[in-house]
Amino acid sequence: VPARSAAAPAATRLPPKPKLPPLPAAVKSRGKWQIGVKCDTPPFGWQDTSGKNRGYDVEVARQFAKWAFGSTSKVDFTCVTTASRIGTLTSGRVDIIISTLTWTADREKVIDYSVPYYNAAGRLLVKNNVTVGKLATWMPGKKLVSTSGSIYDRWIKNCFKNTTFQVVSSPAAGVLAVKNDQADALMYDDAFLVGVAANDSSLKLSSNIFLKVPWGVGIRKNEADMKRWVDAAVRGMRARDMFWSILKRTIPRRFWKTFKTNAPSPRIKLQYPRADPPENNCPS
Repeated sequence: VPARSAAAPAATRLPPKPKLPPLPAAVKSRGKWQIGVKCDTPPFGWQDTSGKNRGYDVEVARQFAKWAFGSTSKVDFTCVTTASRIGTLTSGRVDIIISTLTWTADREKVIDYSVPYYNAAGRLLVKNNVTVGKLATWMPGKKLVSTSGSIYDRWIKNCFKNTTFQVVSSPAAGVLAVKNDQADALMYDDAFLVGVAANDSSLKLSSNIFLKVPWGVGIRKNEADMKRWVDAAVRGMRARDMFWSILKRTIPRRFWKTFKTNAPSPRIKLQYPRADPPENNCPS
């Protein structure tokens, strides 16, 4: 038996809770977190029929509450959209945002990012009868939709001058646009699109994968105590392989293999592409 325990993964040998720095004073005195999450982006941030917040980002927020206050319920959620989330954070309405926030160089001028807690990639959602070839040759002349303020918005404007790009109010509105032939494709995070394709037999994901960039927790500038705590919590979760456990509860089993490397773990360390901003990398 002793020999087996020596071979056990490091995650199981760690104490259940990491040693965390002091909580930011405002959070501590309030006795709970205020966190901005998506409410329209299953399986990462959404609300079930009873109004309960669910999803990967929500589970991460609940783990923060558990480590900070001993209970997963010590958090109030504020619904944010792709377009509203940074304003909600900088105006002080929430402590942090855990809201499918892809790293970009432009955003990092306005807010700080925690160390990465998820690795997203962009995909295209199209009708079953559509064949997408190389993006450089397929995209010109097409009509694409995505949400406002997304990394895809900037990438298309930088790289595909002859592609019509339209902003939609929500990912669900983008799905509808494709179904109703108002758009050739919805460009969005694979995590959301995979659920759509799984549940709608008329739609599929094209095989193109692009803009593989991690997400981080959004933190206001000049809040060093907040960044220290959040970074330590994310690292603690990564060391204990908690992100993969959360992801397995979030996405259907048949997608586990495809998404395995998206969750940071003791073996998978994610990094932001600061030296080479991806939205400027155009496919040849």
